[in-house]
Amino acid sequence: MRNHFQASFLAMTVAIVVGGVIASASAQNAPPPAPPSASKQAVENRKAAFTLIGNYFRYFGAVAKGNAPYDEAEATKRAARIAFLAGIVEDAFPEGSNPGEPDSKAKADVWSNRAEFDRKLKSFQADAQALVDVNGKEKNANDAWKASVAALAQDCKGCHETYKIK
Repeated sequence: MRNHFQASFLAMTVAIVVGGVIASASAQNAPPPAPPSASKQAVENRKAAFTLIGNYFRYFGAVAKGNAPYDEAEATKRAARIAFLAGIVEDAFPEGSNPGEPDSKAKADVWSNRAEFDRKLKSFQADAQALVDVNGKEKNANDAWKASVAALAQDCKGCHETYKIK
């Protein structure tokens, strides 16, 4: 009985290993998936950038409302990251990057009214840098700091109201 069990176990183990080798070889011979289109990649990039910006900005809203304590190191880190990401957003809206992309929430107005969109984006970038600057000077959540946070929040709101599909 023991030999029969050992033989069955050995046969099953060999079958699993051989099956795994065959499956691995088949997967290696399969063509790699096609890279995403430039339009799809642009949509993915901007969604990622905006998600990160929102995640980093929530802290500032909580501090400004008195729901979280101000921490200079945390504020400095988050402000710098928002300013960096604000620069990336500019590259995430290339011409023709929206048509046919079901995951995009950008309205066609981004491209049909490009000058106004670019103006709003520049304001967002400037206000993101202003938050970095005021945070470095003020060292606490005072009125100047809160005004800078409010300006950046207004940039986000204004652009979303105009250029984002709800």
